[in-house]
Amino acid sequence: MNKLAVFDFDSTLMDGETIEIIASEIGLQEQVAQITKRAMAGELDFFDSLTYRVSLLKGLKETRVNDICHNLPYMPGAKETISALKNKGYTVVCFSGGFKNATEYAKDILGYDADFSNILHSKDGMLTGQVGGEMMFSDSKGQMLQKLQTLLGVNYENTIAVGDGANDLSMFKYAKTRVAFCAKQCLIQEATLVVYKKDLTEILRII
Repeated sequence: MNKLAVFDFDSTLMDGETIEIIASEIGLQEQVAQITKRAMAGELDFFDSLTYRVSLLKGLKETRVNDICHNLPYMPGAKETISALKNKGYTVVCFSGGFKNATEYAKDILGYDADFSNILHSKDGMLTGQVGGEMMFSDSKGQMLQKLQTLLGVNYENTIAVGDGANDLSMFKYAKTRVAFCAKQCLIQEATLVVYKKDLTEILRII
């Protein structure tokens, strides 16, 4: 029987929020963090909050953004947990409302099989302040999870979803094992497992 484990990236596989770390380059980390916090709590529309936050990054050098995205702090236990799941026969995938600059690079380090995220647009080596991609909306993760389940022949019972914020709710609908990892209350109340410790290996106890 095929099995699938889907992880959020920011504040789940990665210890922090990529967009906040990028925003610190231009002194806007706190402003962006406040918007991110509200979006992850489900108080703001995800699409609107994402596009606004990205607009604040306009003019940053793409090379500098890549440098930041290639030096992010990963969550304790991330690599070990992914390896353990793959050894148990799971296909492991990263879904992120963040950016390909980070998730694609982390794929080789953490060992997950595929990543689906958004793209920071650039022109002449500078960010334009625009974003596009596969994870732009609050229901994007759920829709993509359904597609992967069909493609890989995985059912609800053999699907694990791990996340921390409101935009992970849509993928929880299609997973029997729903892990709220150091999560916002809106996700905790829909979870089958809640982890409060910043150590992803905690979830291996129930696999």
